[in-house]
Amino acid sequence: MRAETTSMPNRLETTAAVEITSLNLNQIATLLKQKKVSPVELTRACLAQIEALNPLLNAFITVTAESALQEAHRAESELQRGVCRGPLHGVPVAVKDLFDTAGVRTTAGSALFKDRIPQEDAAVVQRLRGAGAVILGKLNMHEFAYGPTTQATGYFGRVCNPWATERISGGSSGGSGAAVAAGLCYGALGSDTGGSIRQPAAFCGIVGLKPTYGRVSTRGVIPVSWSADHIGPMTRSVLDAAIMLQAIAGYDAKDVTSYDMPVEDFVAATALQDRVPIRIGIPRDFFYAGLDPEVNEATEQAVAELAKLGAEIRDVTIEVSTDRTVIQSEAYTYHSKNIAKHSALYLPDTLAKLKLGASIDIAAYIKARLKMDQLRRDVPKSFSRVDVLVTPTTPIPPPKASELPAKFEDVMTSDGLMFRNARPFNLSGLPTISIPCGFTKAGLPIGLQLSAAPWREATVLRLAQAYEQATNWHTRRPNIGAHGRFQGSGDGS
Repeated sequence: MRAETTSMPNRLETTAAVEITSLNLNQIATLLKQKKVSPVELTRACLAQIEALNPLLNAFITVTAESALQEAHRAESELQRGVCRGPLHGVPVAVKDLFDTAGVRTTAGSALFKDRIPQEDAAVVQRLRGAGAVILGKLNMHEFAYGPTTQATGYFGRVCNPWATERISGGSSGGSGAAVAAGLCYGALGSDTGGSIRQPAAFCGIVGLKPTYGRVSTRGVIPVSWSADHIGPMTRSVLDAAIMLQAIAGYDAKDVTSYDMPVEDFVAATALQDRVPIRIGIPRDFFYAGLDPEVNEATEQAVAELAKLGAEIRDVTIEVSTDRTVIQSEAYTYHSKNIAKHSALYLPDTLAKLKLGASIDIAAYIKARLKMDQLRRDVPKSFSRVDVLVTPTTPIPPPKASELPAKFEDVMTSDGLMFRNARPFNLSGLPTISIPCGFTKAGLPIGLQLSAAPWREATVLRLAQAYEQATNWHTRRPNIGAHGRFQGSGDGS
């Protein structure tokens, strides 16, 4: 790392006793605007945090320290000249290793792509750079984003949960969830085909936002399923998620899955209100069945809190699809040539899952795709009586890595359970956010999921922000303790 050359104040003590890497993205943006901290200081602090904790968490595959410091110096110079690109300018973030980065390897967590170096940034990476963000590196993930665990069998090793390292961080964006929760970066990008932003967000005690299908470009992102892939932010607060979404949302004419829809002011949507006169639907028949008792209790308490904020609570019944035909077929289509030539480079579970798509004939795929299209056409009807659907993000807290099954049939059952409440919103394409809503007695995070009608990201952000400000769950941070275990801070009440 080259020596710092800056005339901006070097005054981290202005944050008093608060560790700079534990602050929210929005808090950091405020300090940058006030010139109380510099992009170079922030980047060095994050790199130091990565050096200290990544050996334990394994959240990063590639750390781009040299280029990150170059970007930080550039941002610092611009800010000194009065050039500000917005609240992300000079803020260190990271991206899942599924997103192409020019000149930096993009592995998708697989031996197959361990030396793959793209020539161009993914569209969302371009937009982050355009907003002035500093890219710290590439985050670990479940191989080819095709699973919920980011488990030890991964080519780059498993990601550990910052709250209890023997637990999984979730997947497939497990590195993103762990890195944000542990303060290795101020925000991250994840991808979500069946819950891969929201489930690790819930397991790691952070915010994860899956926008409406087509809201954010997927160009330059290694696909799982073109029909169900979503890109979104993972952050420590709802406002942070709004800030990152503002930077990456918008039409991309080069992406066939992108929709040309107006982009609202998502940050303004999080403005505080005394009360939230909103209609909330509780779809108990599917999403509340068979919950872990502590997840159920935390969810019910969260719903009661929303009612105190002025929400009208109604039980509702909605159409739910968890059919995997489209996703499995499209995933196999992308990988079929590599499976034929290089099957030994895939992990056994990933290969077995991908091969499930080989037996799906064209007629079955077309029927399933038409059914998905019809579901997306009909789903707005679910919001004729309510504005937001509220469910647990996951039916269970994060399991221990040692508890995960070994037999493939049991793996599929376990995967289905961890993604059960999330996958339906990929198939319907609805904007959905996971926010912290409690902790188990063992100190494990629990997530609450809010979903609205298509293109209503502002609605879920507004309600999520109201709940977040009425509670303290989001203020908890995992702190390293004895035996590699993290202990939470903050009372969360």
